Amino acid sequence: MHTRSLLSLALALAASPLLSTPAQANSPTPPAISVDAARIARDVTTLTEDVFEGRAPGTRGDDRTIGYLIARMQDLGLEPAGPDGSWVQPVPLLHTALGKARTLSFATPKGELAVDQTKDIYVSTLRGEDSAVLAQAPVIFVGYGVDAPEREWDDFKGMDLAGKVLVFLVNDPDFNATSDMDPYGKFGGRTMTYYGRWRYKFEEAARQGAVGALVIHETEGAGYGWNVIESPGGENFDVVKPADQVTPLQLQGWMSGETAQDLFTRAGLDLAALQAQARSKDFRPVPLEGVTFSADVPVTHEEITSHNVLGKIPGTTRPDEAVIYGAHWDAYGKGQPDELGRIYRAGANDDALGVAALLDIARVMKARPAPARSVVFAAWTAEERGLLGSEYYAANPVLPLEKTVANLAIDILQTAGPAKDVILVGEGQNTLEDDMVRVAATQGRTVTPEGLPERGLFYRADHFSFAKRGVPVMLLMGIAGAADLEDGGREAGQAWIDAYTGDCYHQACDAIGPDWDLAGAVQDIDLIGQIGWELASTPRWPQWKAGSEFKARREESAAARN
Repeated sequence: MHTRSLLSLALALAASPLLSTPAQANSPTPPAISVDAARIARDVTTLTEDVFEGRAPGTRGDDRTIGYLIARMQDLGLEPAGPDGSWVQPVPLLHTALGKARTLSFATPKGELAVDQTKDIYVSTLRGEDSAVLAQAPVIFVGYGVDAPEREWDDFKGMDLAGKVLVFLVNDPDFNATSDMDPYGKFGGRTMTYYGRWRYKFEEAARQGAVGALVIHETEGAGYGWNVIESPGGENFDVVKPADQVTPLQLQGWMSGETAQDLFTRAGLDLAALQAQARSKDFRPVPLEGVTFSADVPVTHEEITSHNVLGKIPGTTRPDEAVIYGAHWDAYGKGQPDELGRIYRAGANDDALGVAALLDIARVMKARPAPARSVVFAAWTAEERGLLGSEYYAANPVLPLEKTVANLAIDILQTAGPAKDVILVGEGQNTLEDDMVRVAATQGRTVTPEGLPERGLFYRADHFSFAKRGVPVMLLMGIAGAADLEDGGREAGQAWIDAYTGDCYHQACDAIGPDWDLAGAVQDIDLIGQIGWELASTPRWPQWKAGSEFKARREESAAARN
């Protein structure tokens, strides 16, 4: 780091009182100690070294990362929090990778449309077979592909879609809806719901018995460009499933907007008109008459075991009640050399910085008297492969979810300097956002709701594995909205987001360097550290707010918390 960044870090440490300030009258007063930006930077630097090979699950970098994290937790004085007193929770994963397609094309009324495997469509598979084969499968446009009875919305209308390739629009039916349209306000407006996520669309395609699923890409609706779509390089991962639960989808993925336009035109259809029709509650699936999709793609596959790393500070009087901090240790591993010759996509910000942050929160908490409740520090595997490590833990929890107080997640922090505010992801979901407002005020900061709720970031990080099971959650994510930076304001905050997401998200240039200023990250880490400290030291239970889709699930287990 250059002199300016080190000075910024030192000033941030001197001015950061949060973890030493009682936030409310009945909160315990912690000792005067704060997170340490220099320690955090050292952990990030180490985790992004080439020896860890980009921290991809199932590689030598996986083993080395696990060893490093266990050693760090031991050094901090944490206790193992995995099954049977272990530091790790094994996560069985299916790893697949597509080879060069032997066949990949659409038959249309106007002749064959051969498609490039990365430029025109991007696909992968979650089936452990030697090849993914589709033979002249009919193609059906299903609009937004939503089946939501509670919102009185059904894009499928009972049509038999077994054996078909389904083509979806990205995001929700009300993404571009106006007040005179049927879906207006039904799906959160510009705030994406889970129905807008590609993951939901693939799950729904599988439930419909389809053999293929393609989402039409547009940058605004997806929240990222095609470079992010193709970054996994044909690889995919899933938790190993019994044979009767394996997806019927031979291939799933994305189609570029240009390719979709060409395909629909060849079928005699107006894609823009169909997009408008898809915003009607009367929409029915539209077959692309005379269009079929054929594919023959070799697949390499293996079952591997990766690991979540779990350490804890045991609670003194309520040890079965837990506050869980989480960040994912995995990144994208080895890729093609960039312009500087870097081959490892090591995710310095996404999410080595989050892992380093939770390790230093653990150091701060260990310097205090042990809290009443347990505090778990979880480094998840396979987040970049679909939130798989956190999903596996949430399906197989070491500590009961009904007594898990909250999951506090850190996944990307802004590295452009101190900010006047903190960004709230998932406005209106639970009372943790009220804690965020209150604690931020003690820092002299305000809370700003995420600037791009249409990107669905609330559904794109490991905390979601807990939210959908009713556990209250909070996510810190620096790309969720432009921070109001002390130097340059919100314009500078947006410039940082544009540069990071446009150039380095999931790329080798996501690396720690002299341009990093961790003062703003320190503010956010202090904030989430204080909130977790309060929750661990008091008997309070955060609550979902009225209207949250997760409130009913939490209420099912209310008796366990009485």
